[in-house]
Amino acid sequence: MATGGHRMKVLSLYKQLLRESQKFDSYNYRMYAFRRIRDAFRENKALADGAKIENELSYGRKNLEIIKRQTVIGHMFQAPDKLVIEK
Repeated sequence: MATGGHRMKVLSLYKQLLRESQKFDSYNYRMYAFRRIRDAFRENKALADGAKIENELSYGRKNLEIIKRQTVIGHMFQAPDKLVIEK
């Protein structure tokens, strides 16, 4: 997905998405977000067109904002217990 000057932007966005997704309280949401982020970046790994890369970066930034909002909302309404797999 990254060519030339886009490489640092792509890696930065990837790290930000992963960091924010780890803030979900729910194990299921965390793992779902992790898989979706990883799969999306792998799927677009071979992109070479600058315009397409910018489109995908824009889409990723919008999703980053969604994840941030959802984690804040999730912290407002926390589940009482963790899953067995989380302990």
